Amino acid sequence: MNNPMIVLVTGGNKGIGREITAQLAALGHTVVIGARSLDRGEATAAQLRLTGGDVTAVALDVTDPATVAAAAATIRGKFGRLDALVNNAGISHQPGADFAGQVPRFADVNHVRSVFETNVFGVITVTSAFLPLLRLSTTPRIVNVSSSAGSLASISDFANTDPIALGYVPSKTALTAVTMMYARDLVSEGILVNAVCPGFVATDLNNHRGIRTPAEGAASAVRMATIEAGGPTGTFTDDQGPVAW
Repeated sequence: MNNPMIVLVTGGNKGIGREITAQLAALGHTVVIGARSLDRGEATAAQLRLTGGDVTAVALDVTDPATVAAAAATIRGKFGRLDALVNNAGISHQPGADFAGQVPRFADVNHVRSVFETNVFGVITVTSAFLPLLRLSTTPRIVNVSSSAGSLASISDFANTDPIALGYVPSKTALTAVTMMYARDLVSEGILVNAVCPGFVATDLNNHRGIRTPAEGAASAVRMATIEAGGPTGTFTDDQGPVAW
């Protein structure tokens, strides 16, 4: 895709989101970082502008519809449209909880609800708010950063030794399903909607236990945010190709 795009990356101030932002900006696109803390978002944007990127920031908490609506109004006023939405913001656990949460027999429904609020309901809130701006684009794209950790093929394998994460893992299963619902619903409008898996990337989300770099993790999202018109929709891929789910 050669024409510069206007792209919003939620959670774009750190980790994989920061790298998605940096790679898109390096390709010549205008990128808006959506961050819960405007100060942190603007600090990251300023760093990337030093490398020549066209990057700005807006305050956006995916669990707060008021900030989402305000961010949409700001982007509408400044740019008049949105070409790609990258729903990257996500959490692995409720603040203060263990990375994997509790095993099922000690499940805390508030912990699970907290994770779903960001990873699933937050994506729906943001997508709903920005669809009107995406409909003003000639190349509308939605990319949801999911995870193969939520693959039904993976979680039904009793040889799987990954931690039991009653909040995070099912939230990614749900997010991939939500992606497919949007893809089917919006295909007639030419809005391409895809899920991507960044892999096990070393970020705050997993206490830097990952084995991949943020740059590697960002690649699949950047690819899907910039695919040509008529490209795939309703897919779940990583940087190696389709993910079994």
